[in-house]
Amino acid sequence: MCGRYVVVQKWEELEKAFHTIPTAVTTPYVANYNIGPGSYAPVVILENGVPKMINMQFGLTPFWASKKMYLFNARSEGDGNEHDDVHYTGGKGIISKPAFRKPIREQRCLVIANAFMEGPKTEKLSKPYLCYLRDRELFCMAGIYDSYIDKATGEVTQSFAIITTVANELMQKIGHHRSPVILDQQDEMLWLTGTDLSAITQLLKPYPAAAMNAYPIDAAIKNQKNNAPEFLKPIGKPLMIETEQVMVSEEYLWNKNKRILRKE
Repeated sequence: MCGRYVVVQKWEELEKAFHTIPTAVTTPYVANYNIGPGSYAPVVILENGVPKMINMQFGLTPFWASKKMYLFNARSEGDGNEHDDVHYTGGKGIISKPAFRKPIREQRCLVIANAFMEGPKTEKLSKPYLCYLRDRELFCMAGIYDSYIDKATGEVTQSFAIITTVANELMQKIGHHRSPVILDQQDEMLWLTGTDLSAITQLLKPYPAAAMNAYPIDAAIKNQKNNAPEFLKPIGKPLMIETEQVMVSEEYLWNKNKRILRKE
């Protein structure tokens, strides 16, 4: 499951990139090289018909919950595809799951990322890879969010989950059984504004593996406290060759991704 990812741009840069209205940041925002459940991260929502970026907690708690739940992923198939068949073409059961049926209809968000971390199904982040898009420094994963009110304190928490789908070829090479839903740029506004549930659920598909790559990184990333660019440095070769003209090496990948792995 996609439980760790990276966002390093400044708040103002993200607002410009996604054409959102200027927003006061109520929860402090900093570049984060190891976002995990419980972290706060920028997402784009629709407010009064206008895209707005807010800093929201990763790990969704439904409005009806009796306590915080931190549901960081939402399966697009719901209870379908029990064995994670990569060829599954059945229904999108997310529309009927109690925690997600309201958000998928009314509370969708864009989860901004530079890259995400994934590992094999068994070893998980004990054998991590940094996954990125070859031609896009920033991309958006399909997200849903909800607002939870603590009955004891009255505190309101807005939180989100990343939607997952079947594994594409890159995730299969890693040995993982799921993919986060990465949206094509032309579909990002449809994800926010669409009202046709059928059209919305058609977006819940794996991103083309040919447009992605991944390389192994140190297992120290498993600890969320290890939050710095050096923990994302390659420790091996990429899973897919980028071009025939470029001799792929660890140093090449590190140089290529300096814009992602920069320090503010």
